[in-house]
Amino acid sequence: MEKSTDKKKVIVVGGGLVGALNACFFAERGFNVELFESREDIRRAEVVKGRSINLALSHRGRQALKQVGMEDKIVSQGIPMNSRMIHSLNGKQSPIPYGKKGQFILSVDRANLNKELLTKAETYPNTKLNFDHKLLDWRAETGRMTFARSDGSKEQINADLIVGCDGAFSAIRKQFLRRSRFDYSQTYIPHGYMELTMPPIDGEFAMKPNYLHIWPRNTFMMIALPNLDKTFTCTLFMPFDEFEKITTGDEVIDFFQKYFPDAIPLIGVDALKTDYFRLPGQAMVSIKCSPYHIEDKCVLMGDAAHAVVPFYGQGMNAGFEDCIVFGEILDQLNNDFSAVLPEYSRVRVPDDHAIADLAMYNYIEMRAHVNSKWFIFRKHVDNFLHFLMPSTIVPLYTMVTFTRTRYHEAVDRWHWQDKVINRGLLLSATAALLGGSYLLIKNPPDISKLIRPAEKMWDGLVALCNPRALARI
Repeated sequence: MEKSTDKKKVIVVGGGLVGALNACFFAERGFNVELFESREDIRRAEVVKGRSINLALSHRGRQALKQVGMEDKIVSQGIPMNSRMIHSLNGKQSPIPYGKKGQFILSVDRANLNKELLTKAETYPNTKLNFDHKLLDWRAETGRMTFARSDGSKEQINADLIVGCDGAFSAIRKQFLRRSRFDYSQTYIPHGYMELTMPPIDGEFAMKPNYLHIWPRNTFMMIALPNLDKTFTCTLFMPFDEFEKITTGDEVIDFFQKYFPDAIPLIGVDALKTDYFRLPGQAMVSIKCSPYHIEDKCVLMGDAAHAVVPFYGQGMNAGFEDCIVFGEILDQLNNDFSAVLPEYSRVRVPDDHAIADLAMYNYIEMRAHVNSKWFIFRKHVDNFLHFLMPSTIVPLYTMVTFTRTRYHEAVDRWHWQDKVINRGLLLSATAALLGGSYLLIKNPPDISKLIRPAEKMWDGLVALCNPRALARI
């Protein structure tokens, strides 16, 4: 229920996904909200600039959308993905379910979601959206902010609370860097990404649509997510030096023929030769900082606080959950910003750092581990144990993607479960070995029947190792 609009002024800087959602959250609580975005209104832009990696919407993000009445609409505009579909080099396809039957993540369009959230924010009478406003300066002591308009004029405004949602290269966060006891780190991974489009075939999806398709190749990989227009957005993740080795259209085809042969007819030879060179490989950065607040005046959320690499599909979901957590703490502490902001930092920092680390780990899993028989075996073991003991053994991916278990608690529990399950498997293997040995001792086989085959095997090995035989090989 919307509260009185006679409230403090909240300025949200950044009109991306988390900023737009935050405007809705604060408006729902009755605050007077103004959102400032440096770019033009993407709903009116002919070309939407910025990142275009498809988004995977899961439980945390859906819960945030639900709180502002947007879940059903956005879910209806997404495509469910029930499993990963692993594409082997020989063309074999093997599904690995994400969770139990009925559990799925959603492929959603970033630009469309952003537009929907901005439109929702605009419906609140206590909210004003300002585009083409670039932040020039702000003061934590007074909450005074200065913006430059596109016509060169300036606008000053005072805020009771400043919410920095202006992305990985946040202008708001620059003020944090000037203060003592603010920790900050950023890591560029040595891999970049490049997007390619797989068009429909005869008006239908070129591959099965309800999967996140993965071509894991150990040091690099390609993924493909379905879109409502029946295309797939293919994203090639690869070390920058590998991107730079490919300089001609023919080399692109040779590369794909070697590593992704089944994708060539689906994307198209001509499209590959041109699209590969449309843009260079794009960089990916992981950012951690702490704390997320300055006194009772400013707080960071989303990528401004914790940019993560995209390999756990949790960047947007974590940013949306920031909004939920901040709202829960506002309710607990009666909207007292002087108490809410430090509590938010205390609660949220360890979780966001945990998902940043998990995203790094999951890149290794996606491009290498999914090829491992041990990995697939452990997935089956984890899922079987989860079926038998649903409240005791919960797979890490399930905790992260299908629950709101705190990220750092999910990691701690994962390490504990891993240790217990591995010890259980070791004990089971030991018990089986001892049991087999006991049966052999109790019922010994006829040794004479084993000697003859063993002698033949030995003679064969000796013949193979003969220098003359080796010379003929």
